[in-house]
Amino acid sequence: MKIITAVVILGCLLVVEVKGQARAPKGRCFCVDKGVNMVPPKQIEKVEIIPASRSCKTQEIVVTLKNSTEQKCLNPESKFTQKYIMKAVEKRSLQKK
Repeated sequence: MKIITAVVILGCLLVVEVKGQARAPKGRCFCVDKGVNMVPPKQIEKVEIIPASRSCKTQEIVVTLKNSTEQKCLNPESKFTQKYIMKAVEKRSLQKK
């Protein structure tokens, strides 16, 4: 009887643990749709450019916002995103010189 109770409790704990874990975008795109066309530049803390791969056919641009852990997807085709990335690349190349 004690063994059955222990197995049931262990099974419940495993279910709770698995449901509580964050899903990693493994094998899928991080961004569900194209993303937003603009985010105020002063709110951007970090930019990640995720190239297209076998698991996700589209290039993704993910920004982490300041003062929060919120991440947003930027539309790679928007003029804001293209200008922002070009400025960041130029700024980085000037810092390396």
